Amino acid sequence: MNDLASIRQVADHFDLPVSTLHYWERRGLITPHRRSGQRYYSADQFYRVALIRLWRTTGQLSLNEIAAALAEHADTPGWRDTVASRIAAIEAEMARLDTARAYLRGLLACPREDALEHCEGFRARVALPAEQTP
Repeated sequence: MNDLASIRQVADHFDLPVSTLHYWERRGLITPHRRSGQRYYSADQFYRVALIRLWRTTGQLSLNEIAAALAEHADTPGWRDTVASRIAAIEAEMARLDTARAYLRGLLACPREDALEHCEGFRARVALPAEQTP
């Protein structure tokens, strides 16, 4: 990469709309250099764009979480706290998805073609309320 990359080069490289880079700049996530009113990105900013994109897609962090992770102020949690919190949320979501997959596979195993609520496997998983006596 040359000294500076244009906004178009960065957008094309990361397959992002230019408007996304503008928005990230307004949010304070990136800070391009300006030359004659045009935005250019240093290697450090290029890597920052890569990190933000990776966190958005793979890490599924919100822009607020990313802003907190990138903040360099003493009164905000460190990036490790943000990442650890996101890992915990992803693991909880994975557990929910595992449960959902098992439930749906159980429904597929049901031999009935009509009302699924009559499947024995489903009924075995649902607890009915205890009878109340007056």
